[in-house]
Amino acid sequence: MTHDQNDGATAPAPETASLSANGAPVKPAGQPGFVSFFARLSLFFAAFFVLIGIHTPFFPVWLAANGLDAREIGIVLAAPPLVRFFVVPFVTRLADRRNAVRPVLVLCIWATLAGYVAISLSSGFAAILLTVSLMAVPYAPNMPLADAYALRGLKDRRLYGPVRLWGSVSFIAASIGGGDLFDLMAAKDLILLIVGAAFATALSSLALPPLEPHAPEDQIKVPATQLLRQHGFVAILFAASLIQGSHSLYYGFSTIAWKAAGLDGVTIGFLWSFGVVAEIVLFALSRRLPPALGPLGLMLIGAAAATIRWTAMAFDPPGWILPSLQALHGLSFGATHLGTIGYLANAAPKNLGATAQGYLYVVMSAVLAATLGLSGFLFSAFGALGYLGMALVAVAGGLCVLAARPRSQG
Repeated sequence: MTHDQNDGATAPAPETASLSANGAPVKPAGQPGFVSFFARLSLFFAAFFVLIGIHTPFFPVWLAANGLDAREIGIVLAAPPLVRFFVVPFVTRLADRRNAVRPVLVLCIWATLAGYVAISLSSGFAAILLTVSLMAVPYAPNMPLADAYALRGLKDRRLYGPVRLWGSVSFIAASIGGGDLFDLMAAKDLILLIVGAAFATALSSLALPPLEPHAPEDQIKVPATQLLRQHGFVAILFAASLIQGSHSLYYGFSTIAWKAAGLDGVTIGFLWSFGVVAEIVLFALSRRLPPALGPLGLMLIGAAAATIRWTAMAFDPPGWILPSLQALHGLSFGATHLGTIGYLANAAPKNLGATAQGYLYVVMSAVLAATLGLSGFLFSAFGALGYLGMALVAVAGGLCVLAARPRSQG
């Protein structure tokens, strides 16, 4: 396996050792140019989100087809977030300490594939729970490692959106295409689609080029705890987690509510797709956004859009308004995500990029678990009015952004 860098204690690999006369790193011979890097990274995000787009709706169906009841399915689905909480900070910190974000990412992707193969060969609640828990160990760090790799390789964070949009495009394609295959396949065979998507993702990871070496000033070891002492950093972690967590009731119960309101499956599918399309449009245009807006400005826009969106949803809006509310997904999710990524790129030293992403995913996992539980209670007790609770969660996220803003150096 090709390594990104030396880890400080060993001799540098030949392809990362050369420096120019002024000490700046020189691109190794044969390393792909920027256009090739952009294309390969876009391919990886597309493949990875095909896996997500197939796993999310169809894995619970496969579990049910293998005889698990609702309680057992809930336990199995709860295992990966629990594993993520403990695994992500360790793996991302290891990747930074060893200066090997790409090798660790590739290793985790291939180990994820092995985990899915093991799941496909399992039967019974105990065996499936064990294999899913083991698979979650390498799966959990994939997204923070991928984001850290992208931010470092792209250098200009404004290019992150145009790359990331291919993940959203492929998610829609996978959801639609997977739905067509779902009508043709036995439920017990759905795991084959997931394994196939994992294999495609693993292959695409091999095409990711090695990263250029850190500049000499970026190779200075910085304690990971420095991030947690940085002004505003922790506030931003909670801000992003709260704004994104405010989507919990929408993710969990909007389809149920829309069906109860008489909307058919085609209309509901259109509404979900419309929200993701709005996200894609923002990602595509992100490089053209005014630089003065800044990461924190984007996050405040995301918090405001989420507050407006959930407040409107609480009062059972008529069907003709729903597309407009779904278009706000481009801001409530997309602007928040872009702002968070931009802030972390500014706030974290380059040799702590993966660690910063790991901290974000740990806090986000904890907050998401809480908001998912809260959304179930709110919807059960108040129906659509429960969205008002989500609006308050978004407001809390916006206040965290404001709390960080005066002290932020990013």
